[in-house]
Amino acid sequence: MGKKLIDQRKEEIISACERLYQKLDFKDINIKLIGEQISVGRTSIYNYFRTKEEIFLALVEREYLKWNEDLFNILNQNKEISKEGFIDKITNSLIKRKTLLKLISMNMFEMEANSRVESIANFKLAFKESIFLLEECLCKFFNIKEDEAEDITFTFLPFLVGIYPYTSVTNKMKEAINKAELKYKFYTDKELIKMGLEKILGGVK
Repeated sequence: MGKKLIDQRKEEIISACERLYQKLDFKDINIKLIGEQISVGRTSIYNYFRTKEEIFLALVEREYLKWNEDLFNILNQNKEISKEGFIDKITNSLIKRKTLLKLISMNMFEMEANSRVESIANFKLAFKESIFLLEECLCKFFNIKEDEAEDITFTFLPFLVGIYPYTSVTNKMKEAINKAELKYKFYTDKELIKMGLEKILGGVK
C-alpha cells in the first residue's frame, strides 16, 4: 500500500474520531464506534493505530500542525506588530482550535500512557514546532532574547491547559457554584486567552 493511501486512511480514521468527540465523551468512544464511521471497517484500524488513544493523539498532532500554520503566517506575513495586535492574532488562532484545547486539558495523560513511543514522538514534533514558532514570533516582534522568549512560551503553553475546563461550565457546575456561594467570574475562551496573554506579556515592550 502506497504512502498516499496510508495517509488518506489515517486521515479518515482521525476525522471519524473527531466527529465522534464532538458528540460523545472520550471514555465513551472506542475502536468499534470509530470503525463504524469509516469505509474500511474496524479491523483495518489496527493496521494504522494500536489503541483509540493513539487515534486521539494523532488528532492532537493534527490540531497542533494546523495551529502551526497560523503561527507561521503570523511570523512571516507581518514585518512588525503591536503587542495588542499580536495578542489578538494569537487569541484568534486558538479559539479556532477548541478540539485541541479540550484534549490537552482533559485527556492528554491517557493518550500518552496508552500510545506507542513513536506515536508520542510524532505528536511531540508538532508540539516542538509550536514552541519554535511562538519563540520566533516573540523574538521578532518584541526584540527580546531567546531565554526570555522561552520563559514566556513555557508560561503560556501550560496556561492553555486550563482554558477548556474553566470556560466550559455546565448547568450542573453552575448550580454547584451557586450552592457553594462561590465568587466565580465566567469568561469565554477568547476572553480568558486574551487576558492571560496580556498578563504574561505585561513586561514586554
